[in-house]
Amino acid sequence: MKKETDNPSIGILLCKKKDKIEAEYALRDLNKPLGICEYRLTESIPNDLRTKLPSIEDIENELIEKNRNIKTNKN
Repeated sequence: MKKETDNPSIGILLCKKKDKIEAEYALRDLNKPLGICEYRLTESIPNDLRTKLPSIEDIENELIEKNRNIKTNKN
């Protein structure tokens, strides 16, 4: 719950890829200053951990497979 002493809230828009149309739609009613940043987590991960974590492609493939299973079970 926000208190009177809290700073103003911020919103974060996370995008998988650059898509100007989607970003414009999401931000169309925003009349405040806006900062844009690209963050690459993989550059921050220590080398010894990189091989122990799944790749983005592995995660995407697993999500696609789970989505297929959900759709199959609904039918």
